[in-house]
Amino acid sequence: MAQLADANANVEQKVLQYETFINDVLKRDLQKVLEQRDGVYEKISQYLQLKNTIQSIQESGSQHLKADVDLGCNFYVQAEVEDSSRIFVAVGYGFFVEMNHDEALRFIDKKTRQLTTFTEQLTKDSAKIKANIRMVLEGLRELQGLTDLPDSTGREVF
Repeated sequence: MAQLADANANVEQKVLQYETFINDVLKRDLQKVLEQRDGVYEKISQYLQLKNTIQSIQESGSQHLKADVDLGCNFYVQAEVEDSSRIFVAVGYGFFVEMNHDEALRFIDKKTRQLTTFTEQLTKDSAKIKANIRMVLEGLRELQGLTDLPDSTGREVF
């Protein structure tokens, strides 16, 4: 009888360790990867918006440009650009490079391809983490003698 109580206590301790591992490590890692991927998608969106703006400027044929500029905290001012033939493009790490429209479009294409490849890797990483969570949950199910895994309430990647 004492051995059965010890075995149950040991199983409960293992279950607690696995649950802690899922909550403290795997779910946190999954959240970080998904947040990082969302940040990369935001960068891709900004580059594509810049690409559309450059193409609009090229189609209009005018070098004169009027725009609303966000000063921060949703305060906007109207700005006029006399010569928009050259623009500054953020290339990373806080650096900006002055480019003409064609150079900027080529850079944007390369950068969005690079960022898209990175998001694909982050998606694969999140799938691996989800698989690890599923595997640990399966182990917990076996330890506790349960028949089915509970329905997932987490955020879907695909």
